[in-house]
Amino acid sequence: MSQPRKLHIKSYGCQMNVYDAQRMVDTLAGEGFVETADVDDADLVILNTCHIREKASEKVYSELGRLRAAKDEAAQQGRKMNIVVAGCVAQAEGNEIIRRAPVVDVVVGPQSYHHLPQLLAHAKMHGRALETEFPVEDKFGFLPPPSRQAIRARGISSFVTVQEGCDKFCTFCVVPYTRGAEVSRPVAKITDEVRRLADNGVREITLIGQNVNAYHGEGPDGRPWPLGALLRYLAEIPGIVRLRYSTSHPRDVDDTLIEAHRDLPELMPFVHLPVQSGSDRVLGVMNRKHTSDDYRRVIDRFRAARQDIAFSSDFIVGFPTETEEDFCATLALVSQIGYAGAYSFKYSPRPGTPAADMREMVSAKEMDERLVRLQELIDSQQSAFNKAMIGLTVDVLFERPARNPGQIVGRTAYLQPAHVLASPDSIGQVLPVAIESLERYSLLGRLVAPPMRPAPAPRSSTPLQTTVGA
Repeated sequence: MSQPRKLHIKSYGCQMNVYDAQRMVDTLAGEGFVETADVDDADLVILNTCHIREKASEKVYSELGRLRAAKDEAAQQGRKMNIVVAGCVAQAEGNEIIRRAPVVDVVVGPQSYHHLPQLLAHAKMHGRALETEFPVEDKFGFLPPPSRQAIRARGISSFVTVQEGCDKFCTFCVVPYTRGAEVSRPVAKITDEVRRLADNGVREITLIGQNVNAYHGEGPDGRPWPLGALLRYLAEIPGIVRLRYSTSHPRDVDDTLIEAHRDLPELMPFVHLPVQSGSDRVLGVMNRKHTSDDYRRVIDRFRAARQDIAFSSDFIVGFPTETEEDFCATLALVSQIGYAGAYSFKYSPRPGTPAADMREMVSAKEMDERLVRLQELIDSQQSAFNKAMIGLTVDVLFERPARNPGQIVGRTAYLQPAHVLASPDSIGQVLPVAIESLERYSLLGRLVAPPMRPAPAPRSSTPLQTTVGA
């Protein structure tokens, strides 16, 4: 019996890439590959790239430089190492990667990784392979189901892609060019995958997509289903105790999603809802297709449906033409909403996007200064949110042993890590924890019996008092 070949995948960026990496493992398992954490021991190395972060391409080429040495070392040992560049940088810059990096054997975009076995075979027989065209077929229909061993290796929580691509064309974003137009998986395909995950010990599902609440997959009745209807359907699957979704667009929050938050205890009261800026003028330049007041009204609708709901968001600082007045509008929005956490970044241009051609740039010094001010405000809100948990009893889904002996760690409804002294037998269960202290961003507490309902979320600041639906 031949020895299995070893596969090492390094993923960058978003949750979608984490999921894609897992499905590449599933796809290549049928070709005799097993995962390894040691890149030097691998027969196949895949860089699953992301084009969102600053200097994404440079980081890929830097990593390829290190891999060239590993590939040469493998050759000296009489072993062939293949290198694949996958993901969004591959999609955007495939021909350039082929030109600049002879060490790469295969370049494949995120919509085509189900073709990896054929591309590797082509590279073996005919030389280097490149595939960055959007395929006609739906890749999900060609992906094998994850094995039981693969699922259990992933733990208690799992991502499931339900939607890909985006039709919004924000001026700063490469997603429409690297992931293509919005496409949604059928409800039946998603349900089959979630049932398989649940049968093998997964207890929490996070539905992911570039614009996940634009979901419109075919339902069992043959009609397009919105995300809210899909969540209701998945909540009925035995073994699934928690549901989440990410990332959402404010324009696509419909009544079915609001009602799902109102009605489903399995749906966690924590929503990541990017706004990017608090300035209506900048939002217009970004082509976000919503105003700051539109965003506030969406927040109000969520809060009217579920009082314990909390929010995180994304912000871009220093977008072309942003003035101090525009930036102050962002600070005002953050102060008014009150976030449990948020991601904030300095603007950096992405080749091929409309914003990359804009000339009214904010200076690096101003961007740095504004980012510090914004992050100080966000950090203060997150700190207040976490500190307000002390003295409350909250439900925690336990995921794994902690670093400290005798402890296990899980997450609250708001994704806060919580540590307790308890047996590993509690892993996979949702148990009530009395929160006693806070250590950096982690909650420390003790198990409480009998189980209790989740406590209302603390507010990190006073929300706006506006009329719902106004």
